[in-house]
Amino acid sequence: MTDTPPKGDRIAKVLARAGLASRRGAETIIAAGRVSVNGKQIDSPALNVTPDDRITVDGKALQEPEPERMWLYHKPVGLVTSDADEKGRRTIYDALPEDMPRVMSIGRLDINSEGLLLLTNDGGIKRKLELPSTGWMRRYRVRINGRPTDPDLEPLRKGITVEGERFQPMQITLDRQQGANAWLTVGLREGKNREIRRAMESIGLTVNRLIRISYGPFQLGELKAGEVEEVRRKIVRDQLGIEASDQTGTAKPSPKRPVRKRKPR
Repeated sequence: MTDTPPKGDRIAKVLARAGLASRRGAETIIAAGRVSVNGKQIDSPALNVTPDDRITVDGKALQEPEPERMWLYHKPVGLVTSDADEKGRRTIYDALPEDMPRVMSIGRLDINSEGLLLLTNDGGIKRKLELPSTGWMRRYRVRINGRPTDPDLEPLRKGITVEGERFQPMQITLDRQQGANAWLTVGLREGKNREIRRAMESIGLTVNRLIRISYGPFQLGELKAGEVEEVRRKIVRDQLGIEASDQTGTAKPSPKRPVRKRKPR
């Protein structure tokens, strides 16, 4: 026996790195028998490949992976963060500019939430930034119905269990009262499904607007609803600790104007 690890990378990682799908999505493609390595069809992701291996998907050669890229997207209310929706609702991918490459969302925002959504062409980046161990703070501007006092919010600062699910302590600032509503700034590091809405409901408060304003070091800033802006590749590498595969930095600076958007259907 030998403890020497096999050469290369897992096939699902290579497919994700090429922008074909997320790693989990790549595993589904493999299980469907759509992938061949050196002319042999495979049905399990338990395989390492090297650059010398010939990989095809649906009979077509796998393209060389593009350099890692990321975009900031201001998601409007009313769009689903999903490739497809079983209810036929419009998704973020229906609304993105026509000249965008294939991208994946890093995390989600529910249909009634808006604000900053990170997009990437790289499955490895998606997976890395979605892991709880990454620990990046996500900040939200939250409007709630009612007149809460600062002590009312203290249970959420200490951490709370809702329907058997434990939510970690949140950073919460009571900013101002505006008529029948109050505005809060909320920071959290996990981002579980509808976490802020469910946590607020557990202490008797109803969220009627939720805007993500930052995700780690990336800020929504002045980006308007529906606009997309690419992050400079050097910033992506620096923030994510990625070695530069391309020292020349071919990425263009973030556009000053929004990328052309699709015409309404």
